[in-house]
Amino acid sequence: MAKNEPTVAVERVQTGIRLERRLLKVLKALAEYCDMTLGDLVEGIVLHSFEGKAPFEKTTLKHIEDLKRIYGLTLSANDSHRLKEKRG
Repeated sequence: MAKNEPTVAVERVQTGIRLERRLLKVLKALAEYCDMTLGDLVEGIVLHSFEGKAPFEKTTLKHIEDLKRIYGLTLSANDSHRLKEKRG
């Protein structure tokens, strides 16, 4: 966010969502890398997606690829509608 842009007041709520384990690890590491909370990162991704905009620059995408490799995340957007939770 640019320093001269005004902030926008919002009301946040606590929620519990279930995410694929490796995906969550990558998101948490990315939030740390970007010096923001996981919630702020997810909000930004969703708001960009709702407008059909890419949420990340090329340098950040490169870092995401590194994190995916580190945490063994092999899922892609093509997998998003085919995920099924393991029952143990």
